[in-house]
Amino acid sequence: MNEKVVRSHCRICHGGCGVLVHVKDGKVIRIEGDPESPISHGTLCPKGIATIQLAYHPDRLLYPLKRKGAKGEGKWERISWDEAYDLLTAKINEYKRQYGAESIVLGYGTGRDNEAFIYRFANLIGTPNVLTAGHMCYGPRVATSIITCGNLPVCDYEGNPRCVMVWGNNAVVSNPDEYKGVYLSDALAKGAKLIVVDPRFTKLADRSNLWLQLRPGTDVALAMGMLQVIIEEELYDKEFVQNWVYGWKEFVARVKEYTLKRVSEITWVPEEKIREAARLFATTRPACIQWGVAIEQSINCVDNNRILIALAAITGNLDVPGGMVFYVPPPTMNASQFGAHKLLPPEQRKKRLGGDVFKLADAFAILNPRFVWDAILSEKPYPVKMVFLISTNPVITRANASMVYEALKKVDFLAVSDFFLTPTAELADLVLPTATWLEMDYVAEFWKRHGYVLARQKVIQVGECKSDHEMLNELGNRVGPKEYWWPTIHGALNAILAPSGLTFEEFAKKGYLRGQMEYRKYVQKGFSTPTGKVELYSTRMKEWGYDPLPQFREPPESPVSRPDLFKEYPYILITGMRPTAFFHSEHRQIPWLRELLPEPFVEIHPETAERERIKEGDWVIIESVRGRCLQRAKLTLGIDPRVIGAQHAWWFPEKNSPEHGWRDSNINLLTDNNPVTCDPAMGATNLRVLLCRVSSNLKKALATESTEEI
Repeated sequence: MNEKVVRSHCRICHGGCGVLVHVKDGKVIRIEGDPESPISHGTLCPKGIATIQLAYHPDRLLYPLKRKGAKGEGKWERISWDEAYDLLTAKINEYKRQYGAESIVLGYGTGRDNEAFIYRFANLIGTPNVLTAGHMCYGPRVATSIITCGNLPVCDYEGNPRCVMVWGNNAVVSNPDEYKGVYLSDALAKGAKLIVVDPRFTKLADRSNLWLQLRPGTDVALAMGMLQVIIEEELYDKEFVQNWVYGWKEFVARVKEYTLKRVSEITWVPEEKIREAARLFATTRPACIQWGVAIEQSINCVDNNRILIALAAITGNLDVPGGMVFYVPPPTMNASQFGAHKLLPPEQRKKRLGGDVFKLADAFAILNPRFVWDAILSEKPYPVKMVFLISTNPVITRANASMVYEALKKVDFLAVSDFFLTPTAELADLVLPTATWLEMDYVAEFWKRHGYVLARQKVIQVGECKSDHEMLNELGNRVGPKEYWWPTIHGALNAILAPSGLTFEEFAKKGYLRGQMEYRKYVQKGFSTPTGKVELYSTRMKEWGYDPLPQFREPPESPVSRPDLFKEYPYILITGMRPTAFFHSEHRQIPWLRELLPEPFVEIHPETAERERIKEGDWVIIESVRGRCLQRAKLTLGIDPRVIGAQHAWWFPEKNSPEHGWRDSNINLLTDNNPVTCDPAMGATNLRVLLCRVSSNLKKALATESTEEI
């Protein structure tokens, strides 16, 4: 029968789930969860199962393609990998020579475990400009945690928390980064109390002991209110605060500015609910907070993260069993070391776009995308001539989509590596076919902070597809400096594993490595901050010229900050609801997954729908001052009548035009990327809170070319 089962780890979304891949006659016939996986314990989401349809999709890119004719016309010719490498090498050398390495931008999205290789390549060719989602997704969590308490604190579900506060996160749907939904479900099954902070009534909110339905964008104020109660009622861990907190006096003074009355008015959450949540969290130990991207895509991004760390710290829940812990990494090279950041010349580092504006982001080699688009369109502060995008679709996933489209259409040379011809790839001069996780060997997740590295094993070869890692290693050998690359990808994997003493082949047989966990490491080592303590008053933020204490900033576009605009756009719009079927802009051409969610929908309260004459299932126009799109109305009592909740990252691969309907339902046509509206330290784009209006009058929408097919 020539059938075998290969143990590997999925990466169709955030990754890490253990899988058993059934292969017959060289083809994958079934994927199932691995019961022996220490990460997912046999569970697997629909996306993992549907990887078969991704790998063998008839529209998948199988060979390198070079553009023929004008950008966006959809005319391509097949070329060899050698021709593709020659073209990339020539362009990189040309632009470095004429404009400097900084004129070349590398980019990735919520990647496929490729970020360390991408940074290594960028640093070695000498460009400081790597375009990531890191300014508004996960990067702020890591950066803020490092300057506040030395490392990213992660919920220790194995330690049996008695209380979990889920803040702007829905792990049972999104299974993000360090977390899998099964952990939270198990904790609740064991009796853990659950507090959910979310503007929307999610399935988790339905299971919670307490749901705090706050006004979108007011998370810092709500946390300040909880801290007010905890400090006032002396529910904090006095010994920890006395020995391990820096800036307590100043922090308390700041918290006292946020009376419960003021906080309730800001957040829409009743005073008694705030008090109840504070008491429940502070007195039910151990407790942990699981937060995510929703609070990071905000002008309050950094302070959202800082204030939640403060809540965990003063209640004695840092690095204790069942609290928020600093997992010990396994014995491998870490992603920062592999990324070769120290090899980027200092004079090049100073040229990072926007680095003098968003100083926390700059310290972690992260930039705000707006500065790239500006450098392409205006050639200031210097011209960007080449963009190389890997596993990202910014025409769909970045704010102010119209500007993104114009910039990528204008740039001298655009290369894209992806599974399909996306709206972004259709603008490229060169398209490269990337491998799925079924088609690669890799030391997976060595950038995460959950204490594991996982073996991903190649089981099939489809067309001429190559992994991003293999592609960059081969290109690095051609562009140089060659001594920092390896003859084959296994050389790179062996280098990552060198501290463990294992080769990749030996590692693959083991399946994973895990660091030896220990708790309360700070007792012996202190916290890895300048003061050795948890810095509620941040010395690094002060050094960079920012407020060293957390504060609440009113969103730049809200009923409070823009009452003039509110008259025309009377609803608060939140974007980015996470469906089970998709991963950001990916997978809408996968039949099993598209069947789960055929069309985009926007959540609207029935009172709002009646006011706007909208019925269930209607196509509705969602408009901001910047643009508009169409989504189907889903009426729900689980959202405030003053709030509209839209889905993000929608495009329509089935539309024959090279644009693939990217203008039809793309919520990022409405979002803003003005640096003034971004988080002042991190540059996080304010995606989640803006003003909008909704209408069911499609006559106006159907008069435009972009929506004529709907």
